[in-house]
Amino acid sequence: MTSTYAVLSEGLEKRFGEVHALRGLDLAVAQGTVCGLLGPNGAGKTTAIRLLTTLLRPDAGSARVAGHDLLRDPAAVRRHIGVTGQYASVDGDLTGRENLRLFARLHRVRGPAERAGELLDRFGLTEAADRPASTYSGGMRRRLDLAASLVRRPDVLFLDEPTTGLDPASRNRIWDAVRQLTAEGTTVLLTTQYLEEADQLADSIALMDRGRVAHTGSPAQFKALIGAHVEAVVPDADVMVKAAAVLDQLTGAEPSFDHERRAVGAVTRDGTLTLPRLVRELDAAGVPLLDVSIEPPTLDDVFLRLTQDQEEERAA
Repeated sequence: MTSTYAVLSEGLEKRFGEVHALRGLDLAVAQGTVCGLLGPNGAGKTTAIRLLTTLLRPDAGSARVAGHDLLRDPAAVRRHIGVTGQYASVDGDLTGRENLRLFARLHRVRGPAERAGELLDRFGLTEAADRPASTYSGGMRRRLDLAASLVRRPDVLFLDEPTTGLDPASRNRIWDAVRQLTAEGTTVLLTTQYLEEADQLADSIALMDRGRVAHTGSPAQFKALIGAHVEAVVPDADVMVKAAAVLDQLTGAEPSFDHERRAVGAVTRDGTLTLPRLVRELDAAGVPLLDVSIEPPTLDDVFLRLTQDQEEERAA
């Protein structure tokens, strides 16, 4: 690949009748990284994946994937990518081993049996290799589906909500596989409804809204938009005012009061504020404590905040 970007799109548009699914998608994904493509239902995530994997042709715009032009050379794009969609593509009547051998033969991979064995071992499916895929659990089928997309060792892997409906153990197995892939140099573009998933895996996040990318950044940068929540729980209401003065001085934010819990809270965007420092400052001000905490925001918080801001802007 000649570009530093494994995926680079400019102004991609797509209509389905009256529905404008993509309204100018600008996206840049660096090689060897995981990009999380996030957004509410209907934001255009799946349409974007279908365009970038050559399953649909854009109405306007341009893109390069794995160093190849999406419109001029879609066959070259397909030779360098792997795709795992929302639904399993494996044949339930074939065994896990037979499915992978079939994919290997279709892709003209040398030593299809050996490659199938490697992938079965890698994804913890060796014991179930000779059972029909229809007997696999949901998590096992998703792992088999992911293994099938890796038969050809793609430069870019597209994962469209790969862990939807999986239990935590199965989800963790998929996460471990993605981490191993990026360590080996594969670029991953991941759409997901799970904010924790993006937080765990993504080097960068592109938040989509109404067919375009509305915000980009690292998970840490997204969290910094909201800041961490600082809270002190004190023994009686009289001390709350004194605690609020300390939090005000440390955070520069207006404190909030929960009189039922006798808790005082504030938001800080100061990444240097630590729990020991907070305790020292409260102690120096003579504030007795029952509990104290600094809780960083989750990407759920960020997602809800940003999408709420966008709704308010459109309503204004």
